[in-house]
Amino acid sequence: MSEQNFDIVVLGAGSGGYAAALRASELGLSVGLIEKGKLGGTCLHVGCIPTKALLHSAEVADVARESAKYGVTTTFGGIDISAVTAYREGIVASKWKGLQGLIKARGITVIEGEGRLVSPTTVQVGDDTIVGKNVVLATGSYSRSLPGLEIGGRVITSEQALQLDFVPQKVAVLGGGVIGVEFSSVWKSWGADVTIIEALPHLVPNEDESVSKQFERAFRKRGINFTTGVRFQSVVQNENGVVVTLENGATVEAELLLVAVGRGPSTAGLGFEEVGVTMDRGYVLTDERLRTNIPGVFAVGDIVPGLQLAHRGFQQGIFVAEEIAGLNPVVIEDVNIPKVTYSDPEVASVGLSEAKAAEKYGADKITAYDYNLAGNGKSHIIGTSGSIKVVRVNDGPVVGVHMIGARVGELIGEAQLAVNWEAYPEDIAPLVHAHPTQNEALGEAFLALAGKPLHAI
Repeated sequence: MSEQNFDIVVLGAGSGGYAAALRASELGLSVGLIEKGKLGGTCLHVGCIPTKALLHSAEVADVARESAKYGVTTTFGGIDISAVTAYREGIVASKWKGLQGLIKARGITVIEGEGRLVSPTTVQVGDDTIVGKNVVLATGSYSRSLPGLEIGGRVITSEQALQLDFVPQKVAVLGGGVIGVEFSSVWKSWGADVTIIEALPHLVPNEDESVSKQFERAFRKRGINFTTGVRFQSVVQNENGVVVTLENGATVEAELLLVAVGRGPSTAGLGFEEVGVTMDRGYVLTDERLRTNIPGVFAVGDIVPGLQLAHRGFQQGIFVAEEIAGLNPVVIEDVNIPKVTYSDPEVASVGLSEAKAAEKYGADKITAYDYNLAGNGKSHIIGTSGSIKVVRVNDGPVVGVHMIGARVGELIGEAQLAVNWEAYPEDIAPLVHAHPTQNEALGEAFLALAGKPLHAI
């Protein structure tokens, strides 16, 4: 048995954990980073990066089919799934190699193995005792299922979906949130027949209702089937596929059922409760500065209640390192963290929806302006419809931006700056947006809310 001592011990090397380690090292603190799998965690290996590679493949397939309308003659030869896999794995491997090099260059000690918290300052990894003046819990999440719905065979999660070596002909997707609609978008672009089952009233239900409705129209136009407002009841597997039964008695037959009902916190059996960390349904409870109830023990990422986003975990990891170093970093509320759904069409948002803004400030105290992308030159060129909605407090700041359309995820940077800096539309209106860009659509919305619309009546 051996003992190693550090200023900070980080349990988990996903987005939150490795960000904490990198920033702490940059601040001159010694770091022990414990990981049972691969550096980079879910996001790099089975989440954000590989799924976006599939989505890019899907986009290329769609463009190839429609190339003639752009004056390009080509023949669409279908999907070579082995080549898609090689492309996806190559991107992941490159990013993983880069992260490994960065961790090594920063002098961070990586401890391989499954860690278990055994005291407020100690993590046990096999026979090794890892002691830290501070401990950061960053153990991530797993794909959840529903009670009584067993994963296996033709019932799969997103992790298994990534590893498929064929393109299914017909797929049922349980869950119309981010994961569900992204895989649905990929499979439809690859030629599959897709049906989404969502218990809530809308697809992408966490978005502004106007965006959710536009999203549903877009999916309907693409030929993606969906049911909303009806719960899943059961599934039966046979040699040909699955038969999914809904609570209203309707059935959906498919080759596979993708279970995409969200992610749960990976905290079971890791000793958190035994040490006295306050938990709720597997989540680690913290204050706004990510401190648990035990001094010196922090938590970041998907195990902390709230948005389960890689960039939220990344920001929280940086925050905790700076908090431990005494830098008093700024707290960013979850509502002001940008969200992007990378389907076709994309959805991007930050801040309060129109309904939430009305609830907080009063319906007569806010104004929302919805700019149609049909008026935007670059959007017309790339062939996308959609809109950008900006919500402001009357005579006050921008409190929400909600976008739908191709590539709108690339616009979220300016949107989140406007919301988080509490900018007034009048502050932004004089600034110049390059032409022709989709960014101009944001500029038009700000101009309209400042009382001087240019291309809007």
